[in-house]
Amino acid sequence: MSIDVKQTSVLALIPARGGSKGVPRKNLRLLAGRPLIVHAIKVAQQTAQIDRVLVSTDDSEIAQVAQQHGAEVPFQRPAHLAADDTTDLAVFQHALTWLDEHEGCHPDVIVHLRPTSPFRTSNDIDQALQLLAKHPEADSVRSVSRPSQNPYKMWRIDQGVLVPLLDSETKEAYNQPRQTLPTTYWQNGCVDVIRLDTILAKQSMTGQVIVPMIMNQPLQCDLDRAIDFDIAEAMFRMFVHQSDQQ
Repeated sequence: MSIDVKQTSVLALIPARGGSKGVPRKNLRLLAGRPLIVHAIKVAQQTAQIDRVLVSTDDSEIAQVAQQHGAEVPFQRPAHLAADDTTDLAVFQHALTWLDEHEGCHPDVIVHLRPTSPFRTSNDIDQALQLLAKHPEADSVRSVSRPSQNPYKMWRIDQGVLVPLLDSETKEAYNQPRQTLPTTYWQNGCVDVIRLDTILAKQSMTGQVIVPMIMNQPLQCDLDRAIDFDIAEAMFRMFVHQSDQQ
């Protein structure tokens, strides 16, 4: 079963600024022989339910690479929306407002694809789209996985003293066996699927009704340091090998 693309227009939006700090020019750095951003573009193009693939960037070189690989870059993102503290919401509202004002385009569903999650597949995106279609009450779908560490055993420091990060009805949850603690999930950044009204009318990247797409622990790597790309290269070889075996 799939979303009826005749009734639902789906836009993939890939945010990719040029000023990454941890790894300079991160979105153009090669991973498995391709610039990082190209992995997001290609998987979007391989997803039949996606109608358009658009990149939002402030960087002319990123724009050129994106266009060479078939993505649309109809505008240059303003510099003030490419700062370290710029939120996803501001970037997506800018892109959607531009499409409205210049093309009269109003996609029903927006697929948020972060370049820093290069191991996602078109099946992952399809599954997220199906979940949103099956839940008309939902504002969005977000991919999640079980965390490697339980947040009930995490702390913050307040005036030099450890304070539990989370409140719990369980006495001293941080001292309890992991198996007795509530099941938790973390947002793994693989894929978010969001309704247009959630972003524009509700002024949110998720809304209040967020349907989870629970994934087995995916291949994940925070690409914030140069060494992370070396790790990702090894993970990518494993990912491709596993795919070939299926």
